[in-house]
Amino acid sequence: MFTGIAEEMGIVRAAAPGRLVIGASVVLRDMKLGDSVAVSGACLTVVDQDRATFTAEVAPETTRRTHLGLRRPGDYVNLERPLAATGRFGGHFVQGHVDATGRFLSATPEGEALLARYGAPPSVMRYIVEKGFIAVDGVSLTVTTYDATSFTVSLIPYTRRNTTLGRLRPGDAVNLEVDIVAKYLERFQASPVSQYGASPAPQQEAGPGVSWESLAEHGFITR
Repeated sequence: MFTGIAEEMGIVRAAAPGRLVIGASVVLRDMKLGDSVAVSGACLTVVDQDRATFTAEVAPETTRRTHLGLRRPGDYVNLERPLAATGRFGGHFVQGHVDATGRFLSATPEGEALLARYGAPPSVMRYIVEKGFIAVDGVSLTVTTYDATSFTVSLIPYTRRNTTLGRLRPGDAVNLEVDIVAKYLERFQASPVSQYGASPAPQQEAGPGVSWESLAEHGFITR
């Protein structure tokens, strides 16, 4: 589990099919072989490391869903270690399971902030809501506005300086991960809970839909 608060920008030192070698410093401090690390929002496994770099394998599914297969030596990537049990939760629930890629479209200054607009496929846009969460290249952001094919977020100077989002040019690809809670709610609403072996709550009527009782039963709310 990640928070979407990038710890540093790493730099790709070598790229081969199914493998990336990334230069870093912060994330290397307590890294061990087999650890997970979010690379521009995609959860990868560390298979080798030294004092200045780590190597991660990129599965075919990851290549299909993300832009990591396009990374070349010299490219920057956002890096985040998994959330420690004693750590502060400063972003939102980010799994490192990228849903799809989008495109950086434009940026409009607003005071010291920058309103950045990204195009996204329908599979992502269906989960976009105003003031909802989204991870863009692994960075936790809040949606300010949206339309049928794109959404806008506000980037403060710190985010632009310390992540790859401040380096993007129109047309550049970005990895997108929507809020997992939205997917679970959609799934519960589309299918009867009893279809998966759970007994309906006493107040729940048979048939498709979601009730307060079923949400409580599955831990989404507290009775």
